[in-house]
Amino acid sequence: MLTKRFIPALGAFFVLALGLAACGSGVPGNSVADVAGNPITLQAFNHWMFVAAKSQAAQSPGQPVVVPTDPPNFNGCIDQVRKLVPSYATGKTNAQIKSVCNTLFTQLSSQVMDFLIKAYWYQADATRQHINVTDTQVQNAFSTAKKAQFQTDAQFQTFLSQTGQTLQDILFRFRVNQVYTKLLAKHNSTVTQAQIQAYYNSHQSQFGSPETRDIRIVLAKSVNDANAAKAALQHGTSWSVVAKQYSTDPQTKNNGGLLSGVTKGQQDAALDTAAFAASAGQILGPIKGQFGWYVYEVTQIKKATLQSLAQATPAIRQTLSSQAQSNAQTAVDATAKTHWFKQTTCRKVYSMADCSGYIAPKSGTSTTG
Repeated sequence: MLTKRFIPALGAFFVLALGLAACGSGVPGNSVADVAGNPITLQAFNHWMFVAAKSQAAQSPGQPVVVPTDPPNFNGCIDQVRKLVPSYATGKTNAQIKSVCNTLFTQLSSQVMDFLIKAYWYQADATRQHINVTDTQVQNAFSTAKKAQFQTDAQFQTFLSQTGQTLQDILFRFRVNQVYTKLLAKHNSTVTQAQIQAYYNSHQSQFGSPETRDIRIVLAKSVNDANAAKAALQHGTSWSVVAKQYSTDPQTKNNGGLLSGVTKGQQDAALDTAAFAASAGQILGPIKGQFGWYVYEVTQIKKATLQSLAQATPAIRQTLSSQAQSNAQTAVDATAKTHWFKQTTCRKVYSMADCSGYIAPKSGTSTTG
């Protein structure tokens, strides 16, 4: 239902003021963050921690839903673990369980904070750019998706219950998605024929296969052995017999000296040059290589293939469209961050990369703030 930019199963409980009226600086006491004067409440954060925890638990059927929403002591989380996972908690100290709660909190809270903060950034930046999404547009997008994914309203209600979301959450997700789509549309993602041609010209190896050759070889340790092997082959002795008698190459001596599907550049340089200059059906050599003396015969040549530009165009267009979409997403994120990152203040225990002043923990350590 949402663009991949958003966390699976997360919707929105976070109601945003689309105007940019300043409501004071700092983080209010009942909030986890403040974005340009708009607080993200603890109630909203805890709701989404529950949704995120349910999503994580759903990946392992039967796993209990533990929601660590009381940092830094995690007394409530410890109680949940002891109640819901007695098989794990038995014999564990509170300190040991607290460590697990802290790890879970760090994993989930960074996802939740990223979702809530970026949801504001996108909407605020849309307002700044005079992009408007109406309630009717949101409702129509939701109704279309609901009809496609759920045959009955009961199925939809079951989905809400299973994911911990409300109808308001889902509608908000669609609103943010509509906003995000319009922000992306500000960036040109049209793929031209000239771009397709240029990509085709510079990536032709992706649209065909190189020439391959089947080659039989005897790799002899001396020129005399190589000449003896060649003479035997010319007098009708089979490659299987000759390779077993004279070859020192462990890869081919027991299969008639056969190298199948060889492309240029794969073999010893001397053999590679000689074999790819030879015609099929001739017993040639000996030539001196890095590991000994080669007698060889090219038995089959498969010519290189190359798709035409017309044949390659659909795949190229898809590749370039994906690149353009990715570039647009990067540009939207960069623009939003430029305008709103410095106005995003987070309470220390909830701080993460989207928060102004955030300092990442040292590698190998775990922290909640």
